[in-house]
Amino acid sequence: MSETTKNNPLGTERVGSLMVKFAVPSIIAMLVGALYNIVDQLFIGQAVGTLGNAATNIAFPLSTSCIALALLFGIGGASNFNLAMGEGRKEEAASYAGNAAVLLIGSGLVLFLVTQLFLTPLLAFFGAPADVMPYAKVYVRITSIGFPCLILTAGGCHLIRADGSPKMSMVCNLIGAGINTVLDAIFVLGFRWGMAGAALATIIGQIVSAAVVIYYLAHYKTVHLGKKQLSVESRCAVNIMALGTASFFNQVAMMIVQIVLNKSLTHYGELSEYGAAIPLACAGIVTKVGQLFFSVIIGISQGTQPIESFNYGAKQFGRVREAYNLAVRAGAIISVVSFLIFQVFPGEILALFGTGSDAYFKFGIKFLRVYLFFTFVNFLQPITSTFFTSIGKPQKGTFLSLTRQIVFLLPLTLILPLFVGIDGIMYAAPVADCLAAVIAITMAVKEFREMKKLEA
Repeated sequence: MSETTKNNPLGTERVGSLMVKFAVPSIIAMLVGALYNIVDQLFIGQAVGTLGNAATNIAFPLSTSCIALALLFGIGGASNFNLAMGEGRKEEAASYAGNAAVLLIGSGLVLFLVTQLFLTPLLAFFGAPADVMPYAKVYVRITSIGFPCLILTAGGCHLIRADGSPKMSMVCNLIGAGINTVLDAIFVLGFRWGMAGAALATIIGQIVSAAVVIYYLAHYKTVHLGKKQLSVESRCAVNIMALGTASFFNQVAMMIVQIVLNKSLTHYGELSEYGAAIPLACAGIVTKVGQLFFSVIIGISQGTQPIESFNYGAKQFGRVREAYNLAVRAGAIISVVSFLIFQVFPGEILALFGTGSDAYFKFGIKFLRVYLFFTFVNFLQPITSTFFTSIGKPQKGTFLSLTRQIVFLLPLTLILPLFVGIDGIMYAAPVADCLAAVIAITMAVKEFREMKKLEA
C-alpha cells in the first residue's frame, strides 16, 4: 500500500462508512437539484394551470442540457482528480480540478447565449404547441440567465465531493433550493407573477448557490487552485471529457428522448380524446416525479465514485467490489419502495400539481403507472454506468448510459404509437427499462470476473 493510500481515508476507512459519508449528501444534493424544476411546477400548476405545466415540460430539455454539461466536466474532473490522487499525482490532480471549474462556467455562458439567440426556434423544436408557446418563452428567457450558475453548482459539487467535503456539496444545493422555494411562494402566489415569478425565483437561488461553490473552490483543501490550475490545458480537458462522457451522454440521451416524447405527445394527443396540452402536462409531471426517484439512485452512484476511483487507482479491487455491491443493494431498496408509491398513489401525486378535468386525471394516472412500471429495476443501469466511468473505462460507461434512452426507449417511442396510438408512448418506457437492466447486470458480472483475474 502506497503512502498516499495509507494517508487517505478513501483507501483505509470502512467502505460502508464511506458510502454513508459520500452518498447521503450526494442524494440530498441531487434531490435538491430535482426540486428546482418540481417546485416551479407545483406553484405554476396551482397558479397558472395545465398550460403552465405543459410549458415547464417544453422547457425541460434545456434544464437537462445544463445537467449534461455539469456532469461532463464535473464528474469528468472529479474522476480524474480522484484517480490522480490515488496514484499519488497531486499536482496533476489540482490541474484537473481547476480546468473542470473553468469549463463548467464557460459551457454555461455558451448555452445561455445560444438559448437567447434562438429561443423561439428551440421551443418550437422541443414540441411547443401554439397555446403553450407564450408561457414557455416567458419562462425560458429568464431561466436561461441562470444557466452558468446552475452548471457551475451542479458540476462544482462533484469537485467539492472529490475534495472530501460531501456535506458542503449538499449545502451548496440546499441554499439555492431553499431560496427558490420561498421566493416561488412570494412571487407566484403572493405577487401573482406567474411564469416570470417562478423563473426569477429559480435564477436567484442558482446565483446564490454558485457563489458558495466559487468560495469553496477558492479554498480547496487537498490541493491549491491558482492561476496555473485555472488555465485550461488541452490534455486535461480531453481527459476530463473522456471520463465525463458516460454521464454526459446519459443526460443528452434523456434530452433527445424528452424532445421526441414531447413531439409525439403533441401529435398523437391531438389525434386522441385528450388533445395536446393534457398529455404534455401529465408527461411533464411524470417525468419530474421519475426524476426524483432517479436523483436518489444517481446520488447513490455518485457517492460511490470517489471510493471506486481511488481504490481502483490504488489497486484495492476488493474495496471497489464492496462499494458497487453496497450501491446496488441500496438502489434495490429505494427502487422497490418507489415502485409501490407510484402504483398505489398515482392520483394523489398528480393532485399535488394542481387540479384538472376528468380526462386529465384519467390520462395522468394511466401514464404514471405504465411509464414508471419497471422502476424496481431502474437502479442497475445508472449505478453500473457510473461504476465503469469511476474505474477509468469510459467507453463501457458511455455505451451503458445510452442503452435505455437511445438504443431502446427512443426507437420504441417512435414505433409503438404507430400501432396503438398515444398508449404506445407510455408502454415504450417499461420495455426499455427492463432491457437496459439486463445489459447492465451482464456487463457488471463480466467486469468483476476480469477484476478477480487482475487481483490474482
